[in-house]
Amino acid sequence: MSTSTSPVPAAHRRIRLNGLRQSTVGHTAVGLWRHPDSEAHRYRALDHWTETARILERGRFDALFVADALGPLDVYQGRVDVALRDGVNTPTDDPLLLVSAMAAATRHLGFAVTVSSTYERPYAFTRKMATLDHLTEGRIGWNIVTSALDSAARNLGLERQIPHDERYAIAEEFMEVVYKLWEGSWDDDAVVRDADAGVFADPAKVRPIGHSGKYFDVPGIALFEPSIQRTPVLYQAGASPAGQRFAARHAEGVFLSAYRPDIARGMVDAVRALAVEEGRDPYSLKFFSIATVVTAPTDDAARAKYRDYRRYASLEGSLARYSALLGIDLSALDPDQPLGYADTEGIRGLLAVFTRLDPDRTWTPREIGEFVGVGGGGPVLVGSPATVADELEHWMEVGDLDGFNIADPVAPAGLRDFVDLVVPELQQRGRVWTQYEGTTLREHIHSAGRTRLPADHPGHAHRRT
Repeated sequence: MSTSTSPVPAAHRRIRLNGLRQSTVGHTAVGLWRHPDSEAHRYRALDHWTETARILERGRFDALFVADALGPLDVYQGRVDVALRDGVNTPTDDPLLLVSAMAAATRHLGFAVTVSSTYERPYAFTRKMATLDHLTEGRIGWNIVTSALDSAARNLGLERQIPHDERYAIAEEFMEVVYKLWEGSWDDDAVVRDADAGVFADPAKVRPIGHSGKYFDVPGIALFEPSIQRTPVLYQAGASPAGQRFAARHAEGVFLSAYRPDIARGMVDAVRALAVEEGRDPYSLKFFSIATVVTAPTDDAARAKYRDYRRYASLEGSLARYSALLGIDLSALDPDQPLGYADTEGIRGLLAVFTRLDPDRTWTPREIGEFVGVGGGGPVLVGSPATVADELEHWMEVGDLDGFNIADPVAPAGLRDFVDLVVPELQQRGRVWTQYEGTTLREHIHSAGRTRLPADHPGHAHRRT
């Protein structure tokens, strides 16, 4: 069993930063696409994304995390109308197709892309990610999701949603297959490019993976040569018991959604303990909490900006979003009665945040809708750069966090404000790096020189060289 390294106390860790976006109009902040400063409607324009990437690289962010959804949000009132009116997750474009252009516009920024293990096929998927790792020179990551939307299941050929825990069973075998393809099929020196002998790749150093399992059969070789990282950096956000166990086994970065840092700490402690059971160094897992920052040169100006943002937030659109995420039609409930926990095929960990994890707080559907209107389920930190930096440091220390996914309610103005105002304050405090260390995303999340999976990670066991 792996033992923990001596962890750096959270109060002294470098604060790792990811931008958080989705290729859609309304993501974490519902209705704010109507704000005059928002360019979220330009999600279809390539220069919108390259500008976003350059902003984040200027702020020395580790990565841009691009969320995704494979189905329309049609749980609220049993139809998609509210989601369409508010532009919530629909329309949405494919996040994988954004990466090459953003990588060409930057040199260091990483890209963590959400892809579902439930609906992809591992043989084709591994080639897509290896291609992006080649083209970005080692800056690609994968946010592993099992997909909770029933609408996605129906539109992707299933009669009904696969039960929650079975989706994780599928994901476990999916991971076994992709590790074999990324790590074990080709030796590092399989490509010899010997022009005199007429040999590009040595057949003796490429082998079929011969996988035959319950969900997947992949007999042959990987169709691609090894990339810089081989396996992309692995992220996961499941907070149910099955999701936490999956994260403890596979994740290098864990995404959290919590409205108080002590609640985040409970999630962190639980997954770190499970990581020890899996034989992994618990501090090799890095934890990122979603946060929305509204900042201005002074506290008063930031509060005024936040009040302005709230005027555009859509309560009904927020309820439509959370109905789909939770798997519960919130329109059918009394909006002012406390919400109770029930096992659903939605995101159980997110439901637990609003029903189980805080014994001192009960949430009604109306309160949830109002709370997530601007912040999308995490804290909304409002204030001057010093005030925001104080709050981020507080969350780091209490939550035992490694960093944050910074959401953008008025894209890309919110991220630009954060980079121009908050990042210099954090750099002055020594909490955010002033220069990138290393070149790959795995080096960003861990340390310079680590481009491959560590020895205590289950994917490493499939390496041949």
